[in-house]
Amino acid sequence: MTTPQGSSPAGAGHRAAAPRFGVNYTPSEGWFHHWLDFDLDAVRADLDSIAALGMDHIRAFPLWPVFQPNRTLIRPRAVEQLVRLVDAAAERGLDVAVDGLQGHLSSFDFQPSWTVTWHRRNIFTDPEVLDGQAAYLRTLASALADRPGFLGMTLGNEINQFSGDPHPDPDRINPGQAERWLRRMLTACEEGAPGRTHLHAAYDAAWYLDDHPFTPAHAARLGAATAVHSWVFNGTAQRYGPDSFATGQHAAYMIELSKAWAEDPHRPVWLQEVGAPAPHIAAERAADFTRTTVAAALDCPDLWGVTWWCSHDVDRSLADFPELEYSLGLLTTGREVKPAGRELARVVAELRTREPRPRPRTTALVLDLPDEATGRSVCAPGGVFFEAFMRLAADGARPAVVLASRAADRDHLIGRGITETVTVDGAVRA
Repeated sequence: MTTPQGSSPAGAGHRAAAPRFGVNYTPSEGWFHHWLDFDLDAVRADLDSIAALGMDHIRAFPLWPVFQPNRTLIRPRAVEQLVRLVDAAAERGLDVAVDGLQGHLSSFDFQPSWTVTWHRRNIFTDPEVLDGQAAYLRTLASALADRPGFLGMTLGNEINQFSGDPHPDPDRINPGQAERWLRRMLTACEEGAPGRTHLHAAYDAAWYLDDHPFTPAHAARLGAATAVHSWVFNGTAQRYGPDSFATGQHAAYMIELSKAWAEDPHRPVWLQEVGAPAPHIAAERAADFTRTTVAAALDCPDLWGVTWWCSHDVDRSLADFPELEYSLGLLTTGREVKPAGRELARVVAELRTREPRPRPRTTALVLDLPDEATGRSVCAPGGVFFEAFMRLAADGARPAVVLASRAADRDHLIGRGITETVTVDGAVRA
């Protein structure tokens, strides 16, 4: 354990905004296929049920092949329907973040025909595909730029899953190619809607999978915020148990892990996806899991907000979803509030009366990985770093994470409010 000399808690002059609370909007009628039969009245009813929970934003998902069925055709009517959804949300006090390249949703891939089979080409490197993607993102952002409730664009939902294993037909790239793709697409969003919160989102392979081309440094340094998607069906609940300390702390762990690579000591982190997946979290335990997970996340400084997955269940008349996907909603397909929804609404109501201002995390666990994090499986559930973090947290240390390359950087430590560092070996011995 070491202590930086002359350090003081960060944030003396820094006052972050209160965390936002919202949901990933899954339409109660037709799931995301609702874009094929867009019904604004049904959307409004869904939004009413979301607003009644006390949420302040939604994340919306246009389906890429529906909106851009041909590389040079971005359907004006589809774009207009998205604008109408955003306007309807604003009427109910809900801001909207929009994901562009859908991409991948609930085990299904949605790629336009001009990128697959006879037109198969790499979606991250092919020049014509890149031109089409950039035009599409720029068009959506531009259409929403003057809407006051528009938060910004996320490039796509976990689009990193297309870049490598375990995808059955990946578009192979290296980290340099991933970074070039991210920068170009983020630039297109900024051109369409300057100054909005544009970012990208990866599933946890970016943090946990050795040699994955999308890296923690990409996630923590590119875009306006760092997006974290925390799912305990990734081995956490299976290894440690659904009621374990590690399962309840998983989202907070990912938030703090992400900060190790950030260059801005107060870069906002958005817990953009988190949910209570059955059977890993039993239905009767969903409310407890929700309360524990959200409380742990709120104890992380610089949290932008929590966006629960998801708003409404998937109708069981729709076939071929993995079983857990059907019941993730805070509300049923009949828009009735479920126990996890009641618990999240309760948390939000409490925060309206007291804004949480978490203290800096003064103890940091040292992570010995380079920027490209080739050996990042040590951070995954069961990894030595993961278990060392959980040991410290269970002992009440409220650990942060710092890269070994920065562990002796006094200015960096002071900027984050870190007053002592602990090695993995030291945490294990403790």
